[in-house]
Amino acid sequence: MTALTVTTYGVDTDAVVDGLVGEKVASRIAAKDATLWGPEAEPEASIRLGWTDLHETSRPLLAEIEALSAQLRSEGLDRIVLAGMGGSSLAPEVITRTAGVELTVLDTTDPGAVRRALADRLDRTVIVVSSKSGSTVETDSQRRVFAAAFEAAGIDAAGRIVAVTDPGSGLAELAGSGGYRKVFLADPNVGGRYSALTAFGMVPSGLAGADIAALLDEAAAAADRLAGDLPDNPALRLGAALAGGKVDGRDKVAIADAGSGIVGLADWAEQLIAESTGKLGTGILPIASGSVDDPEVAHPAADVLPAIVGAPAQPPAKGVVVAGELGAQFLLWEYATAVAGKLLGINPFDQPDVESAKKAARGLLDATPEPEAPAFTDGVVEVRGSAGLLDGVDSLAGAVDALLGRLAPDGYLAVMAYLDREGPDAGLADVRVPLERRTERPVTFGWGPRFLHSTGQYHKGGPAQGVYLQVTGAPAEDLEIPDRPFTFGQLISAQAAGDAQVLADHDRPVLRLHLTDRTAGIETLRGILR
Repeated sequence: MTALTVTTYGVDTDAVVDGLVGEKVASRIAAKDATLWGPEAEPEASIRLGWTDLHETSRPLLAEIEALSAQLRSEGLDRIVLAGMGGSSLAPEVITRTAGVELTVLDTTDPGAVRRALADRLDRTVIVVSSKSGSTVETDSQRRVFAAAFEAAGIDAAGRIVAVTDPGSGLAELAGSGGYRKVFLADPNVGGRYSALTAFGMVPSGLAGADIAALLDEAAAAADRLAGDLPDNPALRLGAALAGGKVDGRDKVAIADAGSGIVGLADWAEQLIAESTGKLGTGILPIASGSVDDPEVAHPAADVLPAIVGAPAQPPAKGVVVAGELGAQFLLWEYATAVAGKLLGINPFDQPDVESAKKAARGLLDATPEPEAPAFTDGVVEVRGSAGLLDGVDSLAGAVDALLGRLAPDGYLAVMAYLDREGPDAGLADVRVPLERRTERPVTFGWGPRFLHSTGQYHKGGPAQGVYLQVTGAPAEDLEIPDRPFTFGQLISAQAAGDAQVLADHDRPVLRLHLTDRTAGIETLRGILR
């Protein structure tokens, strides 16, 4: 088993760590001391610290998951679909991709992506419907369309649905009254982004075939070190590296992998860090980097801290290297994020700005307004922008230039693509690195609506440094949502428009590009954005 280590290069964390040791921050987190983040945070913190001992409290799940898995396999049910968003989907995706087992993660409202999931081996499919609140609109919509598909195929839908939710939620009630195959009730004292080792992470991963007992063992092996008030505590060192540079303007972290064997940890850590710290005008912007050769890692700006997971051939001149098994890494980054919250003076367990985009989307769905006319159309791209952004602009290239011209020296660009991340639209993500080279500033890339449950909090609540490029596309074919007055196409459109509206209300510059032909539009954008 690889030892859990955090090594800093060119970053002096000693004084900050000594202060954390003196305040017994690590042991107080482990003891669930809700006073650590101040009186305003105490009510929320008091019901959000159950993650510290999940390596013990989640053990009873193992037998339940194995028993259900054996039942499903005996019935020839070997395809697991996960319907979940944010904290309900990101950890299972990392766990299963790292383990090399198949899990279909459905964390989108794009009609094409949902259709593709429905069309694949329905006769062998079990869907895990995963939602803390039980009312997440994306997850409920996915549940509805799968249930209808099962029934249309002559399959008993209830026998193919497994629910993971908090006690007392609407989903828990529905699962009970509807006779769902199994209901797993998660620990309500764990927030979604800290829930990797709860039922939300363990159930879909275990049913898909990952060794979830090993994850708990890995976390358990690291738990005492992470709870210790000692200068070599990896969580204190990582937390100090993340937040300790804030006074010097270092408020961004680029997370890249260097042969760790863990697949996609940066995407999970992105939500954890962004949603936990991005509020009250402060925070740490995480950048999920693809490679240690990407500009923000290889040649970081002064306000960016490279964080490399694994064993790089060449350590960074200034940055941090993190090594350890996946279960230990989950616990490490959770502790470090809680420590960073303490250093930043914020509550790392709430997400006050996440709901704003959801409310705006619901309002648009209820009102069904006429679509906003574009400022202009360039080929297959309709162009819209926040107030003043497109004054005097009449071309797509000019609109992009206008947005990038708003980038401040300490700013970042967020590309937000409300498209199909695993289908023909996936190549759009390739624009991130060229945009970094073009702007010489950090660039994040998020697939909507999943990033609304992740970096969306930072966009609205963090520092007013960002400029935002939103890309939407006309679906080739829409998809009805059973017993709902809107389709998947209308839902994702409302989510995008609502997000843009809230960003504009926060005086964030937003350029909105709608592709009337996705294939041609993506090719156009890949050329213009480089």
